Amino acid sequence: MKQKSIVENVAKIIFTVCAVVAIFAVLSITIYMFLKGAPAFFKVGVFNLLFGTKWAPTAADPSYGILYIILTSIIGTAVSILIGVPIALLTAVFLTEVSNKKLSAVVQPAVELLAAIPSVIYGLLGLMILNPVLYKLEKHVFANSATHQFTGGSNLLAAIIVLAIMILPTVINMSVSSIQAVPQQMRAASLALGATKIQTIFKVTVPAAKSGIMTGIVLGIGRALGEAMAINMVAGGTVSFPLPFNSVRFLTTQLVSEMGYASGLHRQVLFSVGLVLFVFIMIINLTLMKLKKKGAVEND
Repeated sequence: MKQKSIVENVAKIIFTVCAVVAIFAVLSITIYMFLKGAPAFFKVGVFNLLFGTKWAPTAADPSYGILYIILTSIIGTAVSILIGVPIALLTAVFLTEVSNKKLSAVVQPAVELLAAIPSVIYGLLGLMILNPVLYKLEKHVFANSATHQFTGGSNLLAAIIVLAIMILPTVINMSVSSIQAVPQQMRAASLALGATKIQTIFKVTVPAAKSGIMTGIVLGIGRALGEAMAINMVAGGTVSFPLPFNSVRFLTTQLVSEMGYASGLHRQVLFSVGLVLFVFIMIINLTLMKLKKKGAVEND
């Protein structure tokens, strides 16, 4: 009995230490980002930095407007989520509710393998396969245009497609786990009341697994917002308005592209770009967590 008490006390201490380390890490990152990112807002001006459209940090008269970069990240992430989440959710439903065990045993490891592929491989495949296809489409769409600047297929549309593919395994795996955790009694009760299998899936099973699915979507948004390498390879890297066939730059690729040689105010502004990205992710996570809790309360 005494030995059991010692083990429980030791375990409690370990758990407490781990929790404190996690909290300390989050607070340290938050404080560091604000300390490093805030000064540029005062030097450049909040309005000039967030709503300026010209990015020319090495010009004789430097400009540090990141509005187009912010819009690109928002639009690119939002559209990739709108494309990827329905595909991921339907795939999860197929794996858990529709397909037989033999087929699921083949498809499920393939989905998990997608999650293990490094992002640079996605970027390489997008560069070698997707960009040439989009370039042919671009030449067809703007064949008679005298003003369009051709990108060779490295544009916002390519970035959106790559991001949509990259978030699939995260959302699929979380959705599969959540749907599998729904008690079979709920399905049986729905079928017993006369509902069809499809009605049971989308009116009973999926709503019951909503909490886990939302968690998967949050993780997918985090990956889409935080991806840099693959996007840097397929998006072109030009600071411009985020139209489908324009070469663009995301917040993450902005840091990757210029942090290596930036100095002085230019470097401080890049930290401000990182701060904007950090705040975006925090706002999205907090918003979705609030919606998740609200949904749980309504279900109760």
